[in-house]
Amino acid sequence: MSIVIPESFSARVTGRAPEPHISGDAWLLQLAGLVEASLAEWDLTLDGDPMHGVCALVLPVRLRDDSKGVLKVTWPHADAEHEHLALHHWGGRGAVRLLAANPGRWTMLLERLDGGLDLQDVPIDEACRVIGGLLRQLDHPALPQLSRLSAEAARLLKRLDSAPQAIPRRFVEQARAVLSDLMTDKAIDSRMVHTDLHYGNVLAADRQPWLAIDPKPLAADPAFAVTPALWNRWDEAVSSGDLRRHLRRRLSIICEAAGLDEERARSWSIAREVQMALWAATKDDAGELTKAIAIIKAMQRD
Repeated sequence: MSIVIPESFSARVTGRAPEPHISGDAWLLQLAGLVEASLAEWDLTLDGDPMHGVCALVLPVRLRDDSKGVLKVTWPHADAEHEHLALHHWGGRGAVRLLAANPGRWTMLLERLDGGLDLQDVPIDEACRVIGGLLRQLDHPALPQLSRLSAEAARLLKRLDSAPQAIPRRFVEQARAVLSDLMTDKAIDSRMVHTDLHYGNVLAADRQPWLAIDPKPLAADPAFAVTPALWNRWDEAVSSGDLRRHLRRRLSIICEAAGLDEERARSWSIAREVQMALWAATKDDAGELTKAIAIIKAMQRD
């Protein structure tokens, strides 16, 4: 059996340093073998063209009973380490259903959703209501294996001590104050949170209209989960004519549908965008830095 790896996917993974398990180049050399082993393990037949995101190859397959599924093979990295545990725990409630997993290979067999229909082109208010509703469905007690938001917040606080001048000092100090306040809450690590729930990570389904994929789970505060819906569909936000009003409306709709405290979500969004600004400054990515600062400004109190 000849496994063809899309060049567009190889280009995404090539040159990536271990995070922390294996380099992208070394993993790509193993990828065809991982796919072949998984097809054999679960008695699968390829059933369509491969798809991919940034870190995972997704192959449509048929199971031995001729039902449809997808084989997901992920480049090993920390954000995806516990994805199979979260999907198993959710049991298909609000998220794609896990059919089987081999954590040693970083492979999963998942139900097949409509990979060509996500929330990118759904009217923004409706899309935000869908995301809020999914966040409500996905709100479960945190699993003990998950990384913790308190530890991530503590690392961010330490990084703020050497924040580059490209990030306005007032926002650095605001993030420090916000984090210091939020970290006093004993519930900061209490819930299992999908930390990357944006419009492209929600696909149409048969069991319910929309289901979440690619959770990047974290033991966290549910309000931490709102921010990705602010930084995605960015061109639409900019072209709205009133960036602040547009982003605050997104925040409000999601929080109302999810049953979240809007002020808390606003505070976490400031902290997450300062974190994004730190990353952008390190990568010398002026576009992402400008976006992060714009969102921080939009999240300021009236």
